[in-house]
Order: sequence, then C-alpha cells, then structure tokens
Amino acid sequence: MSNESSESAIAGEPEIHGTMQMIDGRVVLHFNLSLRHAVERVWRAVSVPSELESWFPGAVDWTPAVGETFDAGGATLEVTNVDAPHHLAWSYAGQLQSFELSGEGDRCRLTFTHVFDDLPLAAQTAAGWETYLSRLDPHLRGEHLTEATAHEQWAEIHERYAESFGVDPAPGRKFAEGMRSSQ
Repeated sequence: MSNESSESAIAGEPEIHGTMQMIDGRVVLHFNLSLRHAVERVWRAVSVPSELESWFPGAVDWTPAVGETFDAGGATLEVTNVDAPHHLAWSYAGQLQSFELSGEGDRCRLTFTHVFDDLPLAAQTAAGWETYLSRLDPHLRGEHLTEATAHEQWAEIHERYAESFGVDPAPGRKFAEGMRSSQ
C-alpha cells in the first residue's frame, strides 16, 4: 500500500497504518495510506457501491449525496459531506467516518478517519479497519483479497494496536474468541 519502508514490514510483521488521539473525550483513529493510483481511481473505489462491496464492510447503495440516509446493519448511516473526488464523510450510529484523498504526484494519499466514544474498543476497531483497508490496494490493482485472508493476521494486528494505544487488549481478544466460536 505504501512505498515507505516500515520496520514492521521488514521484520515480516503486518504493517499498521493507524494512529489514535483523543479529542474532546472521543477516540479519533486516522489511517494514512499512500496508494499507487490516481485520486480519481481511488475516489471510485471509496464512493461507488459496486466497488465498495469488493473491499469495504457494509457497502450501501448510495449516490453519495449530502443528506442521504440508509439503514445499514440496524443503524442509520447519513452522508454528511461530499467533495468529489477529495472528501466523503458520513455518520453511522453517531460515529463519524470519512475518506480524504489528495494527490502526491501519480499517487493518492488516502486518510480514513473514524471518531467514536468507546476507548476500550480502540485496538479492536483499529485492527478491523486495518484488515479492511488492506483489501483496498489489491482491489485497485484488479485483484481480490478475501475477507477471510485479510483477517488472518487480525489478532497480531490487534495486539500491536493495543500496545501502541496503551489500551487493554482483553475486549478485542474476547471479541475475536466470540467470532471464532461462532464459525
């Protein structure tokens, strides 16, 4: 996804692209990726339903247009900002999420942001987004990375985020165990 070498990639560990900060008592996760594709191509991947369903969890059939609302997984999603091809934002069950795209020569810098209230779930949430975002670059290259394959390193990614964010890994471990036992 990135042309920048990271120590973790060199060591054979999965890369992590997320950072966390607290703003006004809310958790703010940012994921920054440098993609070898034009902004317009990445915009289609993050805004066109038929493309989203190939890599993103819970794609909806949107235009997208400001004010559109949808029922998605039992919660309401509302599109709050569209500035094609640079910014797409929505609220999902009171959680703010957005894509911001900018050009870097022939590349695209993608920043995905997720704002929510539950600090104990920060590592679990970050690991989930990391695994879904790992499916984007293969999709852009015309390849398909299955959800199952993307999640193979979820536990390791989760532990790294828990350590990096200084949060208790127990909620994410419990979630993962519940997912394994339901399969």
